Amino acid sequence: MLAGMDLGGSKIEALLMDQEGDELLCIRQPTPTGDYDATLQAIHNLHHELESHADRQLKLGIGTPGSPSPETGLMRNANSTCLNGQPLQQDLEQLLERPVRMANDADCFTLSEAVDGAASDADIVFGVIIGTGTGGGICVHGQLLLGPNAITGEWGHNPLPWPRPEELPGPACYCEKHGCIETFLSGP
Repeated sequence: MLAGMDLGGSKIEALLMDQEGDELLCIRQPTPTGDYDATLQAIHNLHHELESHADRQLKLGIGTPGSPSPETGLMRNANSTCLNGQPLQQDLEQLLERPVRMANDADCFTLSEAVDGAASDADIVFGVIIGTGTGGGICVHGQLLLGPNAITGEWGHNPLPWPRPEELPGPACYCEKHGCIETFLSGP
């Protein structure tokens, strides 16, 4: 059995699948707002519920907003700002007492679509997610491009192109800039 989670800005969704990819259990709960420890605990509780249903220990893969820095392992660029600067993967591995696979949620989505989804026949895939935040990923020939900073494909923190005078300087963004595309397109 396979266990996966989508850690979003507004919800955490946990899924248990069999080896054929058939859904066995799906659980969703609101993401604790602005509380890192409560977010860790929510992930722990959801994982425990998946394991109880499976009646065995399960490895976990999790898609997150933002991504860990390749240099420090600390989270950055997450619209769930309580994650930024935190060693999320290490904390989850300690809490769950097992290795955790973790990747950016937009990269996970893009890779899935490129490998066996709607874009499986395409050589190059640019996947876009718009929810509590905005994100993107790029796959070439079924391989995810990460780049040196592990943020290839991210587009939400570029400025709005060709802003009209009344759109300047643009809404404030959690990244401490103004007028990011994310501030115009994301759910909030």
